[in-house]
Amino acid sequence: MESNPSTMQEQSPSCLEITMEVHSVVPPPHKSTIQKLKTRLKETLFPDDPFRQFKGQPTKKKWVLAAQYIFPILHWGPNYNLKLFKSDIVSGVTIASLAIPQGISYAKLASLPPIVGLYSSFVPPLVYAVLGSSRDIAVGPVSIASLILGSMLTQQVSPTGDPVLFLQLAFTATFFAGLFQASLGFLRLGFIIDFLSKATLIGFMAGAAIIVSLQQLKSLLGITHFTKKMGFIPVMTSVFHNSQEWSWQTILMGFSFLVFLLVARHLSMRRPKLFWVSAAAPLVCVILSTFLVFAFKAQHHGFSVIGKLQEGLNPPSWNMLQFHGGHLGLSMKTGLVTGIISLTEGIAVGRTFASLMNYKVDGNKEMMAIGLMNIVGSSTSCYVTTGAFSRSAVNHNAGAKTAASNIVMSITVMVTILFFMPLFQYTPNVVLGAIIVSAVVGLIDIPAAYHVWKMDKFDFIVMLCAFFGVIFISVQHGLAIAVAVSIFKILMQITRPKTVLLGKIPGTDIFRDLHHYKESVKIPGFLILSIEAPINFANSTYLNERVLRWIEEYEAEDPKMHSNSSLRFVILEMSTVSTIDTSGVSFFKELKQTMENKGVELVLVNLVGEVMEKLQRSNEAGDFMKPDCLFLTVGEAVATLSATIKSQSSNDV
Repeated sequence: MESNPSTMQEQSPSCLEITMEVHSVVPPPHKSTIQKLKTRLKETLFPDDPFRQFKGQPTKKKWVLAAQYIFPILHWGPNYNLKLFKSDIVSGVTIASLAIPQGISYAKLASLPPIVGLYSSFVPPLVYAVLGSSRDIAVGPVSIASLILGSMLTQQVSPTGDPVLFLQLAFTATFFAGLFQASLGFLRLGFIIDFLSKATLIGFMAGAAIIVSLQQLKSLLGITHFTKKMGFIPVMTSVFHNSQEWSWQTILMGFSFLVFLLVARHLSMRRPKLFWVSAAAPLVCVILSTFLVFAFKAQHHGFSVIGKLQEGLNPPSWNMLQFHGGHLGLSMKTGLVTGIISLTEGIAVGRTFASLMNYKVDGNKEMMAIGLMNIVGSSTSCYVTTGAFSRSAVNHNAGAKTAASNIVMSITVMVTILFFMPLFQYTPNVVLGAIIVSAVVGLIDIPAAYHVWKMDKFDFIVMLCAFFGVIFISVQHGLAIAVAVSIFKILMQITRPKTVLLGKIPGTDIFRDLHHYKESVKIPGFLILSIEAPINFANSTYLNERVLRWIEEYEAEDPKMHSNSSLRFVILEMSTVSTIDTSGVSFFKELKQTMENKGVELVLVNLVGEVMEKLQRSNEAGDFMKPDCLFLTVGEAVATLSATIKSQSSNDV
C-alpha cells in the first residue's frame, strides 16, 4: 500500500495534537469474470477444499486417496487391529441391546410392522460403516423421523385398512429421502440444511418429543379406540373421552417400566462409566415384560402384544417402490421432510462427537453416506434411518474406536432376526410405549431453551413457533412455520441493515459507536456513519432514507446554527459492506447528488475490493469517486478534512 509523505495535524476536542500519516487508497488487483466466478463457486461448493490433498501427489497415490475419500473404510481398515476390534465389539453389542427394542418401538411409532424396525437396524449400519466418516455414530431408526413418516402417510392411507400400500409408500418415501440427502452431498449443497437454526431445532425437537410421548398414552393406558390425529388437543380429548377403556394393570406395568427406564437413564447421565445401565435397560424391560405376559397369559386379560414376527433376513423391496400413481406426490413430500429432519439430526450428532474427540467429519460425505444408506435401505425393506443421538452417545461411552461397531451391531441384529424372533411374540405394546417415552425425554432441552432466551429474544420466538406449531397444528407445519419465521428474520436483517453513528474516543484516532462508548464525542462539521451490511436492491432505498434522516437529526440538534454551515462532511465507514449490486451503486450516486444539493460532501472510508471495483466502473465521468473523498480509516479522513477546513478558513481570513 502506498503512503503519502505529507502528514496532517488535527486538533481533537480534548486539545491533543495528533500527527497522522495519511495513506493513499489503491484499487484492487484486476480479476477476470471467469476468475471471480471460479472463486465464488469454490467458496460456495467447496469451502473445505477437498482437492488440496491431491496436490503434488503421484497418479497412483491420487487414485488411493480418491478411493479413501469415497470409501472411508479404506482409510482406517488397513490399520485395524485386535485392540480396536475388542473396543468395537463391546460397543457394538451394547448398542445392539438398545437398537433391538428401539427398532421395534420406532417401527410401531411409524405405523409399520415391528420387524421393519429390525430390518432397518441391519442393512443401513453396514452401508454406513463403508461410507461414513464418523466413528461414533450408531445408525438406525429415530423417533422424530418415525413420527413424521407415520403421521404424513396416515393422512391419506390407513396402515390397518391397506397395510400393503402403506408399506409401499413408506419404502418409496425412504427412497426419495435418500435421493434428496445424497443429492445435497453430491452437489455440495449442504448449506441448505443450515436454514434449520439451533433455536428452530430446539423448539421442534421438544414439541415433537411431547407429541411422541402423547401418542404413547394409547399403549400406556391400554386404550383401544384412539384418535389418529397428532395434535395436543385431539389426543388429550381422545384420552379422556375413552377413559372407560383405561386398564389399571396396563397402567401399573407401563409406568413401572417407565420409571425404571428413566432412573437408568438418569444414572448413566450422572455417571458416564455406567453407560451400560441405560443401554441394557430397554432390553431388560422387553425380556422381563415378555416373561410376565407369557407366564400369566396376560394377553388374554387386556394386554396388547406384538404378536408373531416374521423370521429371516430382509426381503428385497425394490418391487414395492411406487414411482407412479396418485400417491407419488405424498411419497415425495414425506421423503423430503423426513430426509431433512433425519439428515439434520445425523449431521449434528456426527459433528458433536467429532468435536469432543478432536477429529473431523465431512458434512457432504456424511450426506452422501446417509442418503445412499437410505436408498439401499428402501430396496431391502428398511425405512428412514440416520445417526441417533441416544444410540450414538451409548456407542461413544462404550468406547467405540471405528465405524466397525456398526458392523458388530448389524451382525447382532441379524442373529436376532434369524433365531430369536419367536421370543418377541408376547412382548406387550405397553413396554414399547415406555421405551419410546424414555428415549424422547432427552429431546426436551430446557437449559438450551433458557440459553436461547438469554442470548436472543427473536430466536426464542422462533423456538416457540416451532414448539407450539408442532404441538397444536402438526409436526411438518410446525417446522415450516419456524423456518418461515427464521427466514423472515434474515430478510429483516437484510432489508433493514443497522447503521451506527460514530464518535471519536478522546486522545486517540479511534472512532466507535456513540451509544456504546459513552466517552466518545462527535466531531463538529462531521456526520460519521457505519453501514453494517452488504448494500443491494433489498435495502438501498431504506439506507438512502436512513442516511438522510441521520442528516436531519444532526442538523436539528442545534437550531441556532444554519444547516448548510454546520455540516460539512458525511463519512460512511464501509468495512462491513462486503458487496454491492447495481442498486447499491445507484444508492451511492443518488446520495452523492443529494449531498451536493445540500452543500455537503460524501466521503467513503475503507472500501473492500469488490465494492471499490464496482464503484470505479460506474465512475465514467470521473466526478463520483474523487481521490480526496476516499480514505483507509475514519481517523485519516477526519484529520485530512479537518486540515482542509482549517486551511480554507485561513485563506478566507
